[in-house]
This record gives sequence, structure tokens and C-alpha cells, in this order.
Amino acid sequence: MSKITPFLMFNDQLEEAIAFYTATFPDSEIRNVARAGEDGPVTSAEFVIGGQKFMGYNGGSHFQFTDGFSLYVDCDSQAEVDEYWNKLVGAGAAPVQCGWITDPFGLSWQIVPRRFMELVGDENPQKVQAVIDAMLKMVKLDVAALEKAYDEA
Repeated sequence: MSKITPFLMFNDQLEEAIAFYTATFPDSEIRNVARAGEDGPVTSAEFVIGGQKFMGYNGGSHFQFTDGFSLYVDCDSQAEVDEYWNKLVGAGAAPVQCGWITDPFGLSWQIVPRRFMELVGDENPQKVQAVIDAMLKMVKLDVAALEKAYDEA
């Protein structure tokens, strides 16, 4: 078990958020939920998304997420990128740029194909720059286009 757990302060959508997250990502579960009264709204919860434990709290309207914190999803293929991207968009997420997307609860996600990290780890700076330049023009990351930029550099 990790000693450090991310703690997310939601406006008032904690229950809906954790239901969506745990349904979207494998190796996820809702562990503990506290409610305001027996049938009241969820006030706090412990949950797991993709194997990572989180704590969440409904803190009120003065809590807002920013791009200063995001969740990075390591995808093993374009199909996996597409799957998570489409699930997020289908739930009302707003695509941003460079593989970033903001979910309907205000949390930022980076949906990144592992191949991108491999390409930018290359020793040839021209190839790396070509991949980065291609990525900067994308909203959802496209492995084939990234590989094409790499091959043509």
C-alpha cells in the first residue's frame, strides 16, 4: 500500500465522478463512502482508479480543479487511447490539446500512448523534435501520425 494518496476536492459531484471513473477504468473500485445522514449525499469516499488509490471529498463550490494537476493514463495502443478518449467525451469531457482532456467534473486527464514516450526518448534530437511538433498540432494523440513524423525526420 502506498503511503501517499491523492486527495481530490470536488465541488459537489463526488458520487457521480467515482461512479464514472470506476466504470471507465479497469482495476477500479469504490472502497468506502461516507454520507451526510443515512440517505444523504456522499461527503467523502476512498476509491481506486486503475490500481491507484484516491480519497475524495465534496468540498463545495469554492474548490476547482486546475491543469496544475492531471491524471496521466499510460495507453499501450491507439485502440486504448481511443477507448478512454471516447468514454470521456461520451460523458461530456472537453478535449483540450496534446492528449489532454477535461472531464465533466473539471479534472484534467492526459491520455497518452506509450509509443509517444518511446519516440520522444530517442537519441536523435531531430526525430524527437519532429514528434513533439506533430504532437503540438493534435488534440487526441495519433500514434500513426507521430510515427510518420518520426520516420520522416
